[in-house]
Amino acid sequence: MPKYVGLYSWTDQGAAGAKSTVDRYQGAKALVESMGGTIESILWTAGPYDIVVVVDAPDDETVAAVSMALASTGNLRSVTMRGFTEDEMAGVIAKMP
Repeated sequence: MPKYVGLYSWTDQGAAGAKSTVDRYQGAKALVESMGGTIESILWTAGPYDIVVVVDAPDDETVAAVSMALASTGNLRSVTMRGFTEDEMAGVIAKMP
């Protein structure tokens, strides 16, 4: 299953409700699982992003739908990137001319 890395920044609304961040995560986890994915790991971070997540999802469309649903809450902005495992990267390299 493809992996995705999500970088999340709280909006002013999300920061104001920081005490509920773990509860909000539980809701996001349930959403991802209901769409056939799993959250492999989550870290709350100090720096330019507030949360970093690694997600396994069936496809790009599923991740886009999850990202839009989470953004629609008004609590965060996101950057999502497709990640490649070691084996997947070896396959990418094998396709190089």
